[in-house]
Amino acid sequence: MATNSSTQSVSRRMFLRGMGVTMALPWLESVSVWGDESSKKDSSDPPVRLACLFTGNGFHSGEWWAKGEGKNMELGKVLESLMPFREKMLFLRGLYNAEARIGGIHSCQTGNLLTGAHLANGGEIRSGISMDQVVARRYANQTKVDSLVLGCEHSIAALHKNYSMIYSSHISWSSATTPTPLELYPALAFDRLFRNEVGRADSSVLDSVLAEAGGLRNKISQSDKRRLEEYLESVREVERRIENAGKARRLQGWRPTLEKPDIARPADGIPQDIDEHMRLMCDILVLAFRTDTTRVCTLKLNNDHSSLRFPNLPSDRSATQGIDYMIHHLLSHNNNGDWLKVNQFFTEQLAYIAKKLDAVQEGERTLLDNSMILFLSSMMTGGHNNDQLPVVMLGRGGGKIKTGRILDYLGKPNRKMCSLYLSMMDKMGVHLDRFGDSDQRLAEI
Repeated sequence: MATNSSTQSVSRRMFLRGMGVTMALPWLESVSVWGDESSKKDSSDPPVRLACLFTGNGFHSGEWWAKGEGKNMELGKVLESLMPFREKMLFLRGLYNAEARIGGIHSCQTGNLLTGAHLANGGEIRSGISMDQVVARRYANQTKVDSLVLGCEHSIAALHKNYSMIYSSHISWSSATTPTPLELYPALAFDRLFRNEVGRADSSVLDSVLAEAGGLRNKISQSDKRRLEEYLESVREVERRIENAGKARRLQGWRPTLEKPDIARPADGIPQDIDEHMRLMCDILVLAFRTDTTRVCTLKLNNDHSSLRFPNLPSDRSATQGIDYMIHHLLSHNNNGDWLKVNQFFTEQLAYIAKKLDAVQEGERTLLDNSMILFLSSMMTGGHNNDQLPVVMLGRGGGKIKTGRILDYLGKPNRKMCSLYLSMMDKMGVHLDRFGDSDQRLAEI
């Protein structure tokens, strides 16, 4: 650990505090802040973080592929925004979820994606505890927030072919019968990271802690001062964007039959624009990992039976029209150029997160190196085929994963998604004999 003549003894778990605000600090070379009190490892060794990003309805059938390895890896058009991260990526082919193949519809393909459990039907809701929540329990006493469960589309409470559509709206499950509540509002997700009482946004988080931040500057090295300034500015930028979100009024999702109001204007409550909404959630994920406020996050970019539209993306149908003529679910059955653009838009969110994480240095590794970012859908294409699933992982799990590879499990006896989860949980220090439908690891992970 770097030393500095001005460095003083500071608490291992370090926070800036203000009126109703507690802000965890990023990794600083001058301060030992990582690790829990019972850990035998160096307290300055950054922890491993886990994130799962989900997008519904699969991908373009001809453009989800990879070949080669390392810096020579080639990627299909869906994944081309990940080209800068090829050497920190695993492309996993052939994994599948046996229990999800029973019903052949959206709900029973998504509700057990991270659990591997058998889903109840007939209106009953029963899955299993998801992998992310198993890990969250392990770190429950070490971070301010056990896990962040973020979403960009409201869940659906209805039945589809005798299965609850709650299944197609959630990937994170706190218990067999309880999906983990989604946080859809960036402002509330932001408050959960920094405010002592969620929803009390009467003043800027950053303004509340600036005085204490000023005192900290005298206790840290020059390079840490730069890290601190960059971090504080990133918090300020997210605050500004939350305040301005939705003002462009590019509305998405289900469209009512009435285009103009026929009653007096109600109180303010503008929906988020989908591109800004997703980027804010991505930034909040990065802030959460950067400050060790949580080590576990799921981000459901949309539902598996999604009604999102994309007026922010230019359509092949018209130079002046966005891709808002059809909802995401129906568009997934077309496999055309507009569907490819939507796929690329979702993958760009992953690339954005990866770029942000890789720009943060934590000792000898970057924050991306110290993470595992799983990107997946519950079917390969919009045709509901899930005999294999599209799976990509970015990050090196704290240096424990050899990346820049394609791992092909097609035709192999052990190709269960839950085998991947057992391997990933090992990297987080959670060692189970069995999870979901598997009692084996993927030896290559």
